[in-house]
Amino acid sequence: MGSALESFVNRMVSIITADGRNFIGTLKGFDQTINLILDDTHERIYSPAQGVERVVLGLHIVRGDNIALVGELDEDVDSRLDLQSMRADPIASMIH
Repeated sequence: MGSALESFVNRMVSIITADGRNFIGTLKGFDQTINLILDDTHERIYSPAQGVERVVLGLHIVRGDNIALVGELDEDVDSRLDLQSMRADPIASMIH
């Protein structure tokens, strides 16, 4: 997985963790255990009753053993999303 992550360095990524959290930030680096370092990070918290809450975190480390998915985020498409009107159930934790 490490070599695949190299192409995401200095790009905006979306990370979903095993406990259902969604972090958005610029991937600055990673180590051999896939711990990720993100800059300009925020967490998106989904709710079926109100818009998506955006919690600013700044520089953030996500532990590799908690990562379920890493994907590049299309910043142009993302900037056009109306997160305040979006309703969604929170992402469920993985059961294993």
